[in-house]
Amino acid sequence: MEEVSGRPASFEEFVRVREGALRRYGFVLTGSMHDGADLVQDALIRLSDAWPRVRAKDDPEGFVRVTMVRLHISKWRRLRRERLVSHVPEAAYSDADIERLSGDAGLWRLLATLSPRQRAVLVLRYYEDLADEDIAVRIGVSRNTVRSLAARGLARLRETTAVPGNAVAVPEVGGL
Repeated sequence: MEEVSGRPASFEEFVRVREGALRRYGFVLTGSMHDGADLVQDALIRLSDAWPRVRAKDDPEGFVRVTMVRLHISKWRRLRRERLVSHVPEAAYSDADIERLSGDAGLWRLLATLSPRQRAVLVLRYYEDLADEDIAVRIGVSRNTVRSLAARGLARLRETTAVPGNAVAVPEVGGL
């Protein structure tokens, strides 16, 4: 990516270079390749509107990722009130890393049992490897709320995997 003083040269160049990584992140947040792609598209639309301001702060990818987490949580809240009746098939986007991540259907079924906030916290903690303070900033809650969401999410996963036939390793959380 051509840069001027450490900044991406243009919005288009940023999208071209980072779209694959953002799609993978969207997939990890949503558990669906298609929903993840929609999430990326919505976040990039917001970035395009704010590009001059975000570019000046030297962190367009951070802006997009925070936006994706917030959009995902907002969408889930909205969908709780809606009832879907059918799914329209779309042309498939193919990414080898997403295919690799999606290979464990049991894990995605387990993650789907969590609330969007619990899922977002666990994705940010274990996929993004962020500290609780950074997660709190990204999703707009306190550090203690992040710790509580993580603990409850992991407890829920442990309860679910305690059922015979479920063999997914759930990380232990120390210091909670």
